[in-house]
Amino acid sequence: MIGVGDLASLTPLAIAVLALLVERRMHAYEMYQLLLHRRNDRLIKVKPGSLYHTVERLTGQELVRATGTERAGNRPERTTYEITAAGREALEERVRTGIETYEYEYPLFPVVLSEAHNLEVKDAAERFRRRLCEIEEQLAEVESAIADVTERQVPEPFWLAAGYNRAVLAAERDWLTTLLQRIESKDLSWQHRKNK
Repeated sequence: MIGVGDLASLTPLAIAVLALLVERRMHAYEMYQLLLHRRNDRLIKVKPGSLYHTVERLTGQELVRATGTERAGNRPERTTYEITAAGREALEERVRTGIETYEYEYPLFPVVLSEAHNLEVKDAAERFRRRLCEIEEQLAEVESAIADVTERQVPEPFWLAAGYNRAVLAAERDWLTTLLQRIESKDLSWQHRKNK
């Protein structure tokens, strides 16, 4: 069983699995399909193998338990799982600590930004433009998803992450736009380091 001190071991995928099992009993493939349908793959890495491994680990930690198996047609037998009381408690506590505690997650972008001076200014600017286009596409996808859940009258607490993602993407879009303007106007002096 997982202890309170081990809550940090609940990965984002484990949190998602536990949250799905709060809704109802289901098998791992159903969880996978539901995560994709709800676009949770934009929040966490969702791969079938890692999801099955996560369910096995949660079972070993006694946070979920198998409730039976079923077979539909020629498909293989599928084990159905449910959340345990300890799983529910662990999920709630991890959500509490995850909300109140800021954890720096060491993303790649700030690292490569700190080394962008290794590129020629034209090359760097072109790559920033490409990133900006990709950010705008992702922002449009998030806006579309928000419009969809709003139209379906899904209560906002169920899609708070989408609003957060929209704000983060919009902030990066604005920052990149300003950066490109500064590069193009030569307001930002670019110090490219060449090999000696």
